Amino acid sequence: MTFLAPQTQTSIEFAADLIRHSKHAVILTGAGISTPSGIPDFRSSGTGLWSRDEPLEVASLITFRTKPGQFFEWFRPLALQMYEARPNPAHLALAELEQHGYIKSIITQNVDTLHQKSGSKTVIELHGTMQTLTCTQCYHQVQAEAYIASFIECGELPRCPKCAQLLKPDVILFGEQLPQSAWFKAQKEARGCDLMLVIGSSLEVLPVAGLPMQALDRGAHLIIINNVPTYLNVRADVSILEDVATVLPAITERVLNG
Repeated sequence: MTFLAPQTQTSIEFAADLIRHSKHAVILTGAGISTPSGIPDFRSSGTGLWSRDEPLEVASLITFRTKPGQFFEWFRPLALQMYEARPNPAHLALAELEQHGYIKSIITQNVDTLHQKSGSKTVIELHGTMQTLTCTQCYHQVQAEAYIASFIECGELPRCPKCAQLLKPDVILFGEQLPQSAWFKAQKEARGCDLMLVIGSSLEVLPVAGLPMQALDRGAHLIIINNVPTYLNVRADVSILEDVATVLPAITERVLNG
């Protein structure tokens, strides 16, 4: 059993009370919810992806177009980690809250599909998905499952079955716009919610980092659960600087069982 400080226990009770009394609660998740599943985040010192690589050199649209081999070499170990990852207790807790009607949608910056694997139904993917690939020439879209094994095991670059050009993972790279439909849905949810939970996000990347402000400006409550402070902790009703895989199940237990 994980020991939680009395202050954290009090925050968990307050967060559970806010969730129980909300009419339209919305979740915003970042990389921090998936690190307990073995997927590295981006900015943690020493372990984050950008502590080892320059993002514009490995994960930009320009790199993909001009040096696709370099992109896929960087992407291959990350794809393996995502392919092997399984939902952790934080993902499962959110799925349970959704199942019982306490949350209406999950807006995520993650592309690992762990929310869907955990059973969540209404997931808005702002940075794309690992589930599909799209041809850079004829725009034919395919399911990634048919290509991921040969790419991970042998490094075989995915090619379009129609024109043999490279297939690009449907994740948003630096230099690409967010998917318009997903962004509009996310803004609608942020502006229409009465409670937003920010989970595992440092809120450092715009425009997604502005979504909680859109909620606050319309009178919504705000809960932040992350291992480091964000720029909005001072505005949050509840701020918990603990492991999401420990705190979220505790909150869910309190919501469902009092």
